[in-house]
Amino acid sequence: MNSAITIRVLTGNDPALREVVSDLARLRIEIFRDFPYLYDGTLAYEERYISTYLECAESLFVIALDGERVVGVATALPLGEETDEFKQPFIEAGIDPEKVFYCGESVLLEAYRGRGIYRRFLAEREAYARRLGRFDRISMCAVVRPEDHPRRPPGYVSLDAVWDHFGYQPRPDLVASFAWKDLDEDQSSTKQMVFREKML
Repeated sequence: MNSAITIRVLTGNDPALREVVSDLARLRIEIFRDFPYLYDGTLAYEERYISTYLECAESLFVIALDGERVVGVATALPLGEETDEFKQPFIEAGIDPEKVFYCGESVLLEAYRGRGIYRRFLAEREAYARRLGRFDRISMCAVVRPEDHPRRPPGYVSLDAVWDHFGYQPRPDLVASFAWKDLDEDQSSTKQMVFREKML
């Protein structure tokens, strides 16, 4: 795969975002089916989820394109614009959500990994948060699965080392609970998501 990748950066008030909503939904459903999320997603849910970002003028979408094809997307927005489930752990820890810039997902097709795109996703979000100029920290979260989870693939390596490398430190005291349906579940169950942060 030697094609050149272009990066497009859009904010939530850009009408052009409407063109990539279905691509983001498709990528989230496809990529989050894999371990550790095992997410059995639907387009209807995805549209509701993405609407939070589209309704926020200061949200950020970093889009990776191979020609005209969307192959990856990273999102972010001020935590104060997120849902209560995301904000509550920070409030309980005495951290003002208005001082936190939150990174949503970074979804990238497997064939395009290892080419520096993930690094670019992080850099664009950090730079944007600094330009906005009112945040103390930038944060992200990830699901926690037990080491003996039956669907853990052989040789699975988490992204923990990557996040450590880029300065995102784990905050085991910041934990949120979210419900979704795993691929092998009949109905949704609650999962824990642990946050990481980097001071700005």
